[in-house]
Amino acid sequence: MDFGFTTAAYVVAAVLMILSLGGLSGQESAKRAVWYGIVGMALAVVATLVGPGAGLWIVSLILIGCGGIIGYLLASKVEMTQMPELVAGMHALVGLAAVFVGLNAHIELGHVQAMDAEAKHALDGFAALLAKKSGVEIGILRVELFLGVFIGAVTFTGSWVAYGKLAGKLSSKAFKLPGGHGLNIAAAAISVIALFWYCNTGGFLPLAVMTLAALFIGFHLIMGIGGADMPVVVSMLNSYSGWAAAAIGFSLGNDLLIVVGALVGSSGAILSYIMCKAMNRSFISVILGGFGGSTGPAMEVEGEQIAIDSDGVATALNEADSVVIIPGYGMAVAQAQQNVAELTRRLRAKGKEVRFAIHPVAGRLPGHMNVLLAEAKVPYDIVMEMDEINDDFPETDVAIVIGSNDIVNPAAQEDPNSPIAGMPVLECWKAKQVFVSKRGQGTGYSGIENPLFYKENTRMFYGDAKASLDTLLKLID
Repeated sequence: MDFGFTTAAYVVAAVLMILSLGGLSGQESAKRAVWYGIVGMALAVVATLVGPGAGLWIVSLILIGCGGIIGYLLASKVEMTQMPELVAGMHALVGLAAVFVGLNAHIELGHVQAMDAEAKHALDGFAALLAKKSGVEIGILRVELFLGVFIGAVTFTGSWVAYGKLAGKLSSKAFKLPGGHGLNIAAAAISVIALFWYCNTGGFLPLAVMTLAALFIGFHLIMGIGGADMPVVVSMLNSYSGWAAAAIGFSLGNDLLIVVGALVGSSGAILSYIMCKAMNRSFISVILGGFGGSTGPAMEVEGEQIAIDSDGVATALNEADSVVIIPGYGMAVAQAQQNVAELTRRLRAKGKEVRFAIHPVAGRLPGHMNVLLAEAKVPYDIVMEMDEINDDFPETDVAIVIGSNDIVNPAAQEDPNSPIAGMPVLECWKAKQVFVSKRGQGTGYSGIENPLFYKENTRMFYGDAKASLDTLLKLID
């Protein structure tokens, strides 16, 4: 099969990838967009397998089959609450693949350079491309594969740390080794020195030194980020994985990897910027892992949390005209989205205005709550973003918070020493009545105290969200 077919197939696959990313921006088109992505990726794999330089068919098919089976089994078993850590794990694999491909390109380049001119004429595939490169092109190739390995290594360890924090296997608190940012700067400086060393010598040692430094940077950067900021971290690592793929695409001369990597890298960076803005974070500080901790002693919260039972909540809902529901990660953990959807249907059937308020970083993954509500068939038109609904809380009769903490925390506005100070939040405390569905009196994943729970118009609806809503549904006529 010649380059013409492969190039054409890559162009079609790239277009499908672009359509997939574009369609994922809306809930109505998301399902179709996923299929665009599936078809595009399948076409890319087939074109690569039958394109120039193809070989080792049995090994390739075995590896693809094993990967497909493992992926299917994982996807079948993973609950929606585990999606954030699954995504982080997938980013780690992309980073690891970039490291292996870059190292393989280095080894292949060494073999080609050791050959005589006659032997080079018999090469095909990637080796043939290397044999045709001039000295300047070889230098550029080394920079490309160096960057691919560097970004891939940072993505690999960073993603596994993010996975550990999201899965509860590592502490969600920000942690830095003695020396803090100085260690990161030293590792980055070593990587820069290794780049010049590698370009001048082409040896494996500088590449190995850089890989170890990059692995440390990925580990230490993400360990230094607190749990409240994990949604931004996942998005940021998504961007890193895209740039790693693009860099390796340049090394391999693979146009599709370059295009798709650039799409993923740029879209992830844009999403990270949007989320940083939604959290009042500096985009640069996110990249450098310099946030996630408080700047001083937090403001003391006065008062007590007042509990309410399902009868009290039902009475308030039956008397209310307007209701705003604020879902969070606790709803996902309890798998209560179907109960929330049923409560919505019953209240709307009684003529009440029911809407959902979604914060940009609700849950532990961008769009986490939107996916859960779409799964429960909540109408798209009543799912509102923070900027659309925040001004409506003063005219809202009842606000129901289900498993949320930071995104409804008044400390973001009232306490300059809070880890989330300045972060835009859903101002639900301005509603006439606020009910918070929560398991207990803990501070939640991020460990930040929430003054909302102590306000005079707030009542705590303790218990598992699904069980609490089951009881509540029986009281809503």
